[in-house]
Amino acid sequence: MTEDHALALNLDATLSKSEQKRVQILHSAIYLFCHQGFSNTSMDEVAKHAGVSKQTVYSHFGSKDDLFVASIESKCVVHQLTENLLVDAAQPEVVLTVFAQQFGAMIVSEEAIRVFTTCVAQSDTHPEVSELFYNAGPKHILNLVKGYLAKVNQHGKYYFDNPHDSAVRLSLMLFGELRMRLELGLSTADILPKRQDYLKETALMFLRAHQV
Repeated sequence: MTEDHALALNLDATLSKSEQKRVQILHSAIYLFCHQGFSNTSMDEVAKHAGVSKQTVYSHFGSKDDLFVASIESKCVVHQLTENLLVDAAQPEVVLTVFAQQFGAMIVSEEAIRVFTTCVAQSDTHPEVSELFYNAGPKHILNLVKGYLAKVNQHGKYYFDNPHDSAVRLSLMLFGELRMRLELGLSTADILPKRQDYLKETALMFLRAHQV
């Protein structure tokens, strides 16, 4: 692991040595997958970059597929995109606004853009990587939102006839112009200041469209 990378990790001192090594491995895997792609990254390289043995990498993650999936899942956790975020079905205005901000931040992060574009670029030769990415990231989040919207239905204020399709619509609306420009490598300086307002307004507009 490079000195700069080690400093960037700022590992939690309360973690056990094993947990700290797991975090190191995940950070290195994310970095390498983003910069080299899945097919060009080996478990040996991850071990070297993380400053651990190859055996340690395999003790935490049984295969490169498992490591890739765990890397994607870890980014969801970092942005708090877990079941714990989508809990209070009685206050969807609050919950979905927070979700919009957390999800909106993740999808425009450098890591998210790099992994997505890499998957697209290698989809012809390595379609299995795209499937791993989709299942661990987008599909996982869509299922969380789908389940939450189904619970919101029970309170009677809003109704989602097809929670899955509604989850898809909300997620895609949150991508917004910013994500499009980032994928194309265009300047975003003029729209960045308005991003938070856009996310909040999108979440509330989404709810108004489903108000009973």
